[in-house]
Amino acid sequence: MTTRAQRFFTSAAILSAIWLLLLLDILPFPLIDHTAKQEILSIPWWILVSTGSYLLFQIGWGLWTFNDVPKAYDDLMIDIKNAKDYLGSRGVNID
Repeated sequence: MTTRAQRFFTSAAILSAIWLLLLLDILPFPLIDHTAKQEILSIPWWILVSTGSYLLFQIGWGLWTFNDVPKAYDDLMIDIKNAKDYLGSRGVNID
């Protein structure tokens, strides 16, 4: 029995090996000229770079617009106090 993770990584490794063999011209790619093959095989890199750029932009934008830290801190401290009071009333010692 294999887990989903093992099946995923096995499939990913096999597909990556096939992709690399096609990219390095070790495995022939029939019926497609060389320039089209190079453009098709570079698509995963473009997807990876585009996704990484988008995610970095999202992180940067989130940091730029993150201005509710004091309120979030106060809310968290109130929640912690309420939880301690509740657990203390139930006989749980929290220190």
